[in-house]
Amino acid sequence: MQLTNYQIIIDDIVIEITKKSIKNIRLVVHRSEGRVRISAPSHVSDEMLRQFILSKLNWINKHHNRLPKPEELFVSGEIHYFQGRSYLLNIIELDCKAKVEIRDDCYLDLYLAPGSNIDKRRNLLMSWYRKYLEYSIPIYIKQWEPILNVQVKQWGIKLMKTRWGSCNYREHRIWLNLELAKQDPRCLEYVIVHEMVHLLEPNHGKGFVSLMNKHLPHWRILKKQLNRI
Repeated sequence: MQLTNYQIIIDDIVIEITKKSIKNIRLVVHRSEGRVRISAPSHVSDEMLRQFILSKLNWINKHHNRLPKPEELFVSGEIHYFQGRSYLLNIIELDCKAKVEIRDDCYLDLYLAPGSNIDKRRNLLMSWYRKYLEYSIPIYIKQWEPILNVQVKQWGIKLMKTRWGSCNYREHRIWLNLELAKQDPRCLEYVIVHEMVHLLEPNHGKGFVSLMNKHLPHWRILKKQLNRI
């Protein structure tokens, strides 16, 4: 029996497709492995499969989001994210300066010296994420300071396990999660605005909600998007 295997990425979910001599489309979420698989008849077109996946997307998200995130091994072929898009990691070991490049709008190429271990690969990618945020965050802050009539005296980036951002309204300092580099830039802007509004309204009361509604009307959509992760 001839098999055809490939992957489709929809809504940041990697779906493994196998086409073979069967009559019906079968969709399975493997909880223990964190994988989504579809078996389809050989004659089913990619567009038909895409429409089928979209029709089942709510169900897939419901079950897939409950799965534990697989441990990152930083090997070629692994899925990694930047600015809300998924990329295939590609490890290139050469005697050259370590760097990260996006190629063909599909691959995240990590150039490292031969014999690189998981820590060096992780640190290179995290450093690249940090540089992106160090460039982007001040742009958003400068844009929103006159709009909100508030001044951010200090900001920083760090890894946070349970929060996307935090602020100290007395010192006018905000912190942003390094993981925001992986998210849609609109989500990054939302978190920055969220924390800047906290410099005016320390809690999530009516004053905070009113300011968010006024200045970023779609903020609840972005919040929901981040809460799904």
